[in-house]
Amino acid sequence: MAASETLTAERILEVTEEVLRRHGPAKATVVDVARALGVSHGTVYRHFPTKAALREAVTKRWLDRTSEQLARVVAEGGDPEAGVRDWLAVLFEAKRNKACGDPELFATYSVLTDGTGRLVGDHIAELTGQLTEIIRAGVGSGAFTVPDPAVAARAVFQATGRFHDPAYADEWQKPGVEAEFEAVVELLLRGLRG
Repeated sequence: MAASETLTAERILEVTEEVLRRHGPAKATVVDVARALGVSHGTVYRHFPTKAALREAVTKRWLDRTSEQLARVVAEGGDPEAGVRDWLAVLFEAKRNKACGDPELFATYSVLTDGTGRLVGDHIAELTGQLTEIIRAGVGSGAFTVPDPAVAARAVFQATGRFHDPAYADEWQKPGVEAEFEAVVELLLRGLRG
């Protein structure tokens, strides 16, 4: 690392992700991250006081990538049915791309998220909050007739778990999975319409 280059938390997280990809969560250390950055491990600890804090921050960053993609769908507004359909499709594709596009890193994050229940809970709450916003707009426009948009959003999220829960990642490349996804989404939209 050049002396004039300022070490940022974001840079540390980028390098931590690469170290995790290379070594896996069991063997990756703060010393490995520091070595890859060309700094002392004490320098890394000035940004992240513990190895657990570093792992939590890199995991949150990974989860936030999906949240940010989905937030763009919510921000588009428009037709609520298309919003629900698009939001679910983006979620499925984002998870599938992570699992199939970088299986080593996906496996690493699957291990890391097991130890961060609060972080995963916050992520799921954020996602269901986004979906609630779309469904609430649908109720407001008369497109949906559910009594409680938050309850409906949680139900839709849970009903589509096969297409975004990492436990099902092995099924995401099977033939016919897209048709199954579309059938589930259409069934859920009929339910939201009442």
